[in-house]
Amino acid sequence: MAAGRLAGVALAAAALTGCHSDTKVSTGCRETPSGLPVPRFVSLKHDPANARGGPGDDYRLLWVYHNKGLPLLVFEETTDWRKVRDPEGQLAWVHKRVLLEGARYVMRTAATPLSLRDHPATDGRVTAVLASHAIAAVKSCADNWCQISVDHASGWAPRAELWGAEALPPGEGCKAR
Repeated sequence: MAAGRLAGVALAAAALTGCHSDTKVSTGCRETPSGLPVPRFVSLKHDPANARGGPGDDYRLLWVYHNKGLPLLVFEETTDWRKVRDPEGQLAWVHKRVLLEGARYVMRTAATPLSLRDHPATDGRVTAVLASHAIAAVKSCADNWCQISVDHASGWAPRAELWGAEALPPGEGCKAR
């Protein structure tokens, strides 16, 4: 992924949602080195962050991410490395130290801006507009809507319009919350 294709945006704090548990997975979930289920969403904690062709510094550098908060989907891991898919569908390995497991961010991947509403309904008053490829912090999600914020603006958006807001099926053997 070209570093300049994703616009950086100031971010607010976010709350964790999903099928993560507060402790190591011990309910029959597929064992992972972190004890967390896969797949799961994480976000980039650092800028820049190297994307590699395999789980180690000795693997080829594919590109460099320059977007703090970028949501990524972890679907495989080693002790120190996570294989991720980014919002553009690119696959790479990144070191766990550059990932934020607790906060949740989303991205508008469609080419058109998205109206944010004052309540979770299509007839809600427009409070802000989320630009294409903008990253926003998730405050909460309910049913098919997520309340998000970016800079000093916030509002509700349809979950299906935000990459990283999908309700993932629990990992193998995990119980959904």
